[in-house]
Amino acid sequence: MALVTAALVALALPAATACDAGGGEPAAAPKTPETATGTLEQLAAKVACEPNIQTDAKEIRQANCETKDGTYVLATFATDRGQREWINEANDYGGTYLVGRKWVAVGEEKVVTALRGRLGGAVETGSSHHSGGEKGHTGGEGGHSGHHGS
Repeated sequence: MALVTAALVALALPAATACDAGGGEPAAAPKTPETATGTLEQLAAKVACEPNIQTDAKEIRQANCETKDGTYVLATFATDRGQREWINEANDYGGTYLVGRKWVAVGEEKVVTALRGRLGGAVETGSSHHSGGEKGHTGGEGGHSGHHGS
């Protein structure tokens, strides 16, 4: 009986350790790259965009970009807090946001999804509180600039 038990344990160990040691490919393996970092120009270069700089300030740098996937706004931030405050404010306008460390890309969902395949990051969707019954409002071409409007 001890030999049978030892044989079962010996057979079970490789199967258990294969999963723990990465021997098998998980069914839901992430398909996005590691989240990109860098300056606005470095991030734009990774997606083959020539950035059209709209804001060049100490706390935020923002550019309009156009690639084969569509148009979007790319913004970089001096601090994590500044980035989160910008996103929290911009979320009121709806839209789809690709969020990385100290950067955000804002555009239509299909554009953001394509960018995520090259830049990594997390997708966030804002909830539009504007009236007018627009479906999927993204704040115009490429999204919202993050400025207050009336």
